[in-house]
Amino acid sequence: MFIEIKELELHPIDFKEELPAGALDLGPEIVQAKPLKTSGRAQLVEEHHGKHEKIEDIRLAGELATTLQLTCARCLDPVMQEISHKFDLLYRPQGTDAGREELSVTAAEAEVSYYQGEGLLLEDALREQVLLCVPLKAICREDCKGLCPHCGVNLNQQQCSCAEAADDPRWLALKEIRSKLN
Repeated sequence: MFIEIKELELHPIDFKEELPAGALDLGPEIVQAKPLKTSGRAQLVEEHHGKHEKIEDIRLAGELATTLQLTCARCLDPVMQEISHKFDLLYRPQGTDAGREELSVTAAEAEVSYYQGEGLLLEDALREQVLLCVPLKAICREDCKGLCPHCGVNLNQQQCSCAEAADDPRWLALKEIRSKLN
């Protein structure tokens, strides 16, 4: 769905969309496993800078929900992660802030994104919001044992027959000190 500035000048746009599974390209390690449902409102926000300069920002507020398939950080098995997120975004025309004197960015200004041309593609904003909701490390379960570092077998499914690694002789002096302290 393309949100046009010309239409926003006339009235706010309410949206209720459902993107089918896999519609958003989230990269090679993240798959949109279920449809993404979103609803909200887009409206025009006019900012006046001085007497004659008017900036037309797009405010996008709403919510989204979907299920993603991620990879477990320990054992590499697939993990289903439900995502539910409310957003309130402000998009400013690209180049609006260019040429200004370099100043520190306030927290409110850090929340501003930019659009090009005559409007904004809703799918781009949704993709960004979904990616911001993805956890840094997905784990299939709290007690996941992961993979054996030597043979690569999934330790959740079977025990490997790798020998226990011998102690590195360079660390023996520190082990002796620790045992004396205990």
